[in-house]
Amino acid sequence: MTSRRGASGDFMHEYALVQALIGRVETEAHAHEATAVHRLTVRIGPLAGVDRDLFANAYLLCRSGTLCHEAELVLETEEIDWRCDACNAPIPPGAALVCPTCLFPARLAGGDAIVLERIELELPSHV
Repeated sequence: MTSRRGASGDFMHEYALVQALIGRVETEAHAHEATAVHRLTVRIGPLAGVDRDLFANAYLLCRSGTLCHEAELVLETEEIDWRCDACNAPIPPGAALVCPTCLFPARLAGGDAIVLERIELELPSHV
């Protein structure tokens, strides 16, 4: 028998991530004396353990009452990238996780991150 988290458990994970994201964005906005946030770009890898739809829905719920209340959320995908641990050569998708040249094991070099890529702010004219 397999077990899996329920929908509310999944949503709480994304909800917590979005709360941290908005906190970080507001910190940056205040540091730059921004009056509004217009757009956030977040890159999410397929191995990051984040459901993109739940993340987007959590953002819609969490942004109310913040500088992000009207900000668009743009989600980009970070590609999975396996590399040789010795020579840094890329390992092709679907191949064994061993370098075909030097036979060293591969390491995950990308595809497991959540990155705040860009914040578009509105600044007052005096800044």
